[in-house]
Amino acid sequence: MTERISTPSKTKQIIEENHFTFKKNFGQNFLIDSNILDNISECADITKEDCVLEIGPGIGSLTQVLAENAREVVAVEIDRTLIPILKQTLTGYDNVEILNQDILKTDIDAIIAEKNNGKPIKVVANLPYYITTPIIMDLLEKKRHIDSITVMVQKEVAERMQAGPKEKEYGALSIAVQYYCDANLDMIVQPSCFMPRPKVASAVITLKVLPQRKVITKDENLFFHLVKCAFGQRRKTLLNSLNNQGDLNLSKEELTAIITSLGWDERIRGEALRIQDFAILTDAIFDKLHH
Repeated sequence: MTERISTPSKTKQIIEENHFTFKKNFGQNFLIDSNILDNISECADITKEDCVLEIGPGIGSLTQVLAENAREVVAVEIDRTLIPILKQTLTGYDNVEILNQDILKTDIDAIIAEKNNGKPIKVVANLPYYITTPIIMDLLEKKRHIDSITVMVQKEVAERMQAGPKEKEYGALSIAVQYYCDANLDMIVQPSCFMPRPKVASAVITLKVLPQRKVITKDENLFFHLVKCAFGQRRKTLLNSLNNQGDLNLSKEELTAIITSLGWDERIRGEALRIQDFAILTDAIFDKLHH
């Protein structure tokens, strides 16, 4: 077992020896707490059967732990100045492949086909805050062969992912994540566990990808369009949101009739609807548009 690099002193030493400078635009914060790294691997349920896709390995602190527990790790790092450092810190591991790429432009399906014979892989990442949602939505919407996604994100984003109706954090991201996954908030991580320290607390959340969608609708695109409209202007009623920005070719009267036919008050707001309610609404509007 190679010496762990996830201590404050070792991390500092690696950064100084390699004259590495943190880049604001990549939102870099390296974990310096070994216990948390072990916990992440445990939350992701990594075994010797698994091929793991790691997004943003940094200097390789989490990569080391994943490599010790998984069959194989493919680590995708956008910052080319980190590649020589990763080659050095991961030198003792022959089951790690490092790719210097932007994950949003990486052919993930090709990696899954090559490394795991097309069987679902597990994704693990300490994600930069600014790009958390685009990466997660890319993984889910493109229907990749993914078993689970275990990510370190801003605490507030983790809470948003698993929020329910009428909670202040509930929104389009909550519904999108819960449409594809079961979300479980694993742990809260304080700023002191990172170098440099972020300004806010983080959280580890595991998204277990469901074999089937949480709800079935007649038109998935329409479903997500309605969800986006409903949360686009939070203080507006569902009726006004759909009427103002729905582009549905339905009059306000027709939309009112649909909403009341479902037994809802016409003043209901989007944040009061459960994921199942959005599915019911989608089918009612679909039927109206196609009859």
